Amino acid sequence: MGRLRQEVEPGSVGLDAGALDRLDRHFARLVDEGRLPGHLVAVSRHGRVAHLTTYGSRDRAAGLPVESDTLWRIYSMTKPVTSVAALMLVEEGRLGLDDRLADFLPAFAEPRVYVDGAGPDTRTRPAGQPILIRHLLTHTAGLTFGFYHAHPVDQLYRDAGLESSVAPGADLAGTCEAYARLPLQFEPGTRWNYSVATNVLGRVIEVVSGRDLDDFVQERILRPLGMTDAGFQVTDEQVGRLAELYGEDGEGGIVPIAGLPLRGRPRFLSGSGGMVATAHDYHRFMEMLRRRGELDGARLLRPATVDLMVTNHLPGNADRLAFGSAVHREPGNAGLGFGLGVSVVVDPARTQAPSSEGAFGWSGVATTTFWVDPRRDLTVQFLSQLRPTASHSVFPELKRLVHEAVRSPR
Repeated sequence: MGRLRQEVEPGSVGLDAGALDRLDRHFARLVDEGRLPGHLVAVSRHGRVAHLTTYGSRDRAAGLPVESDTLWRIYSMTKPVTSVAALMLVEEGRLGLDDRLADFLPAFAEPRVYVDGAGPDTRTRPAGQPILIRHLLTHTAGLTFGFYHAHPVDQLYRDAGLESSVAPGADLAGTCEAYARLPLQFEPGTRWNYSVATNVLGRVIEVVSGRDLDDFVQERILRPLGMTDAGFQVTDEQVGRLAELYGEDGEGGIVPIAGLPLRGRPRFLSGSGGMVATAHDYHRFMEMLRRRGELDGARLLRPATVDLMVTNHLPGNADRLAFGSAVHREPGNAGLGFGLGVSVVVDPARTQAPSSEGAFGWSGVATTTFWVDPRRDLTVQFLSQLRPTASHSVFPELKRLVHEAVRSPR
């Protein structure tokens, strides 16, 4: 078990302690007002933790506080881990970014693209090009999520029992076959649509490596990096440290809700959102990326591969506002591109919150987020366990408050 600890005083690495205190007071107020159950925030500079705060409860009913070794459902912060796993196979020559998905998952051999209609009256046509591995990594494959309510294909996912992205009673292989039976929203490579693509990528990793996804990730990423608590399930020893999951009650408060069934090995190994981790675990993962693929002598990726991962891959260096499907044409996507499994800042002047060009990261649905800012040599993570019913201001406010704390550019 690893426990994250503050290593240096903020001022010694160019951070303003007063601004960080304002950050703490802001998020403590959200907890005190009953809008968050509790949280952990960590800010690191030059690889050293300069600010670490825990506040509130990991389990309100039991009166258990958030601690530095609390376990969190990181949901979509799983995606960068799965993406790193795929890029390791690319480096080994066992997988190529321009390989056809159907070469590994034959069910995707003849994708069809939505034309018009809805439900049983949906009309489709054969796709003009195949789905490639790079399309999965960049969320440009034409896949979607069933919980969107923006396109007739979203409804087809729900009709197939895929609202939570899992085919009823199926494992990862069976669920991917269910995805393959449904039409794509658009021609591969022509739009950005955040989707189940990383689940499909997880299945590709299994086929190429001959290992179950959780075993591959444990052996090739978690163990080498010393991510001792992270994984796709919670052991009996860990369960007391797992934070309760909460949702909004519609009246300004929060209530416990059902989360991932983490006790025992899951049938469905979600490369999109199936992992838990502590702050120490994810700090190790962020540090590996900040150091361009290596940490404490364990090299997972070559520097050039990490550079490729954190470069915008949307055509013409477009942002997600311009290149995204209809559901993603919102102000929060302005100035943000997408790399191979992570968001990438391409135009800081257009983002909703202060950012540096080239900063990269991702967030999870239960109010977890991280980013790495190479220009400022800064890493930040925020962990809570609240699934909001709509987007909220936690992440933009976090970025603003961290930005105010940076006194020196490096």
